[in-house]
Amino acid sequence: MSGARALPGGRLELAVLVALWEHGALSAPAIHDRVGVPLDLVYTTTTKVLDRLLAKGLVERQPSGKTFRYVASVERPATERARAAKLLEALFGDAPRPALAALVDAVTEIDPDLLDELARIVEARRRSRREP
Repeated sequence: MSGARALPGGRLELAVLVALWEHGALSAPAIHDRVGVPLDLVYTTTTKVLDRLLAKGLVERQPSGKTFRYVASVERPATERARAAKLLEALFGDAPRPALAALVDAVTEIDPDLLDELARIVEARRRSRREP
């Protein structure tokens, strides 16, 4: 894969990755039990999602007896940061200031305490950039 690493393409791909991050290596039937069954999906949908993740390099398939077990080949924090960056890039576009203000307003409406948390995170990042 050249350039940036692929990201999960939708909620099903992300749900499978979350199952693997939380439970480690799993067989396709075990993944289907954790992801597909609760979403009322047929087994072949789960396996198609696994095939897409495998093709993107987001999971690895390991032999386990007569079957395979799947394991995430990407770390959760890095994947979540990349997903957030992609979302923010799409949201902010070429005029980030108005979108940033709207985001702050939305955070305030959801939970005013989150705004304080955001301020703490911003200040921590500023301090870490200033330190040698």
